[in-house]
Amino acid sequence: MSMWHQNFMAGLTESVIAAACSRVGQSVLHLDRRNYYAGNWASFTFNGLLSWIEQYKNQQEVQITELEQVWRSLIDEGEDAVPLSALDSSISNLEVFCYASEEEEKEEEMKTPLSSFQPVNAETVSEEANGDSTEAHDTVTGDDTTASDAKTPNEEHEVSEPKEDQHTSDISEPSQSQEEKESQLSSSPADPPVEVQKKITYQKLVKEGRRFNIDLVSKLMYSRGALVDLLIKSNVSRYAEFKNIGRILTYRNGKVEQVPCSRADVFASKQLTVVEKRMLMKFLTFCLDFEQHPEEYQDYTEKPFREFLKNKKLTENLQHFILHSIAMVTQHTLTEEGLKATQHFLRCLGRYGNTPFLFPLYGLGEIPQCFCRMCAVFGGIYCLRHSVECLVVDKVSNKVKAVIDTRGQRISCSHFVVEDSYIRDEQRQSTAYRQISRAVLITDRSVLPSESDQQISMVTIPPLESSAPAVRMVELCSSSMTCMPGTYLVHLTCSSSGKAQEDLAPVISQLFHVSTIPGEEPSEGAEERSKPAVLWVMYFNMRDTSALDSSSYSLPSNVHVCTGPDDSLCSDYSIKLAESVFHHILPDEEFCPPAPNPEDIIYDGDGPQAEGPGFDESTNTEADKSLAEEEGATHEKSP
Repeated sequence: MSMWHQNFMAGLTESVIAAACSRVGQSVLHLDRRNYYAGNWASFTFNGLLSWIEQYKNQQEVQITELEQVWRSLIDEGEDAVPLSALDSSISNLEVFCYASEEEEKEEEMKTPLSSFQPVNAETVSEEANGDSTEAHDTVTGDDTTASDAKTPNEEHEVSEPKEDQHTSDISEPSQSQEEKESQLSSSPADPPVEVQKKITYQKLVKEGRRFNIDLVSKLMYSRGALVDLLIKSNVSRYAEFKNIGRILTYRNGKVEQVPCSRADVFASKQLTVVEKRMLMKFLTFCLDFEQHPEEYQDYTEKPFREFLKNKKLTENLQHFILHSIAMVTQHTLTEEGLKATQHFLRCLGRYGNTPFLFPLYGLGEIPQCFCRMCAVFGGIYCLRHSVECLVVDKVSNKVKAVIDTRGQRISCSHFVVEDSYIRDEQRQSTAYRQISRAVLITDRSVLPSESDQQISMVTIPPLESSAPAVRMVELCSSSMTCMPGTYLVHLTCSSSGKAQEDLAPVISQLFHVSTIPGEEPSEGAEERSKPAVLWVMYFNMRDTSALDSSSYSLPSNVHVCTGPDDSLCSDYSIKLAESVFHHILPDEEFCPPAPNPEDIIYDGDGPQAEGPGFDESTNTEADKSLAEEEGATHEKSP
């Protein structure tokens, strides 16, 4: 029997708590019934996601009759057993559709002028030459910016300007031989060169499956949000690299437009008149310190933010941008909440780039793994494919004293931190949950093509109907290390009003071409031809239990239930929950203190060493005397 201070199971919140406990010297055992880290926060390769889908479809209620006989025999007198759920029901209504051609992979020549051919990022060329790479590269193409987070707490308050465009235009072009370049120079403008483009088939997606990193949850990181602050404070940022979101877009009047949100964007915008630019700048300046001017909004504190915007005489254009793409609130959000959301957005601008958001290379699933790594560095132990059957509760204290795992082993513990999906319905006070609707798409091009095809875009889509939810869309390019070159990975998220497909399919049909026959292309001149084509799509609903708290469960006081992902854009709720649970377990300890740099660590038995002499310095030490005596003895013995 083993004794652990804390046992943990699954997601981002639990991984952060485990890292924090391990960092301050607690013994941590982290168990997960899955064969991958991070639970519903995980990222998968395309092939791994297909396996996950099959596991979901084949999931059956586990027969635990025989297992119960095993752990029942391990319960002593004066103890009770609280069984945990063997079935994960947090995912529902999963549906998958493939629109890419399912023919054998073959090269099809498509004669296209070079001007209409999307440029290939330099990073992509090196990736294809070197195979799958496990390292992230900071590559900037056009307006694209890759930002590694600050590594030390001293850098926390530094504001870094967006990187200048350091690459000449030829780096963004496909790799060519010298003969090809000379041939292009000699060709006339009236006879543009042609390129050979491979049609993306389903077989191609499977073959290049390792190039995808597909998140179950779609979130971004505010540059001054709780997650980024924690990554900097704890030094966990050293384990990951981040890319700046290149642009914020919105869907309006049947087309996708870029939202002017920074000062530079506002003055460069062609969508706004000169008067609108002045009005927008004046309003955004007010929002930065709106608390200093309560007389401006005190009559609207109990009224919707939209009414306040109308009162400010802002045009419909500006109201749309502020409400849906800057504050990112609903029509019914109160004014003060809307002002705070706008203020937070503005304060995050300019820290790492021209937008407020960062995205981790290789997907959001990297973040829980970073905290798992920190936990392991300080002694935490991880076991995948290893779950807990039941909790052993002391009847007198009503606290968990041990757990029994799937192998019939009894493990003592002082606290138990668990994901909500492990809790059975009979241990809940309420089984009414909110749901999140999710769609994951693989497409062939961007919803708004630009000079650089290597930009991450965040798109806000207002409700298409009065009863429909607003939708948030994140479009990831291949340089984010989440999809293969020539494709985009698109995530759509909204609060559920029904099944995910019912909520999101109308939005997808507005922005993308969805063929009726796999591999079919839109007819010549059709409006659909201007839209990106959907190659593959997955819909599913995910349970949102963020509205629940400890009073929602009938469990012992030292069992801490962590809710899964919520439907917000950032991860602040999960980080604040992790800090709250940590202080409940260890009220006198600091939450995630900075981890020392490897070069600063002094191991047991090592003490500070006095500075020795330089290579060219001679000192008369005992070692020198001994060496001289040995050399003298050798010379005496020599003939």
